[in-house]
Amino acid sequence: MATTPGAATAPGPATAPGTGPLAGLTLTCLADGTPVDLAAALAGKPALLNLWAYWCGPCAVELPHLQEFAERAGPALTVLTVHSDPDEAKALQRLAGLGITLPGVSDPQASVRAAVGAPAVLPVSVLVRADGTIASVEVRTFADVADIADTVSAKLGVAV
Repeated sequence: MATTPGAATAPGPATAPGTGPLAGLTLTCLADGTPVDLAAALAGKPALLNLWAYWCGPCAVELPHLQEFAERAGPALTVLTVHSDPDEAKALQRLAGLGITLPGVSDPQASVRAAVGAPAVLPVSVLVRADGTIASVEVRTFADVADIADTVSAKLGVAV
């Protein structure tokens, strides 16, 4: 997976077509600007989507925990950041400043939030089952890596 300062490229299409509330959503990869069919990219594997913005203080606290969690999870789970602001340059600067290399997409229209029925607050984490259905919408800041791991285990059945 190629990286750009502050972000890795978003996952490519999986072998199975995407289903669930994210089906039909196409966002832009933060790293290289390519379109990402979100449901197709996530299909076949559980995922944690983290909705955040460069100006969000709690997001800046949470993102390093997500980075560490993703490294621990390896291929068992996709961790994808979803930047919820139109300023992609500031998003990449913020990620680089925090040392975050997670794959990410830009969602300036809050399409993911609308699709899963999340409130207009940040951060929000969406736990997606391998079949594309939503297991949980976590409207809170994860305290640490253990908090993320416990939540993912309880909601998605993925022990990391």
